[in-house]
Amino acid sequence: MRDFVQYVISALTEHPGDVEICEVTGEKISILELRCHREDLGRVIGKNGSTIGAVRSLVSVLAARQGRKAVLEVVE
Repeated sequence: MRDFVQYVISALTEHPGDVEICEVTGEKISILELRCHREDLGRVIGKNGSTIGAVRSLVSVLAARQGRKAVLEVVE
């Protein structure tokens, strides 16, 4: 899951080397913390949160296939 988010977000940003994903895994839930360059925050979040909402939906589907739940948070 972490690699998928890394791939998608890196493709959206102008500074792909600054994209960091920290994954905290529990028994039934995974929390993914996304950090990126300040200039890329607008691209990652999108207008009215549409871009990050779409990525969160994909992460939820990917986690559901594994019988888990996942949360994607953007950390500034």
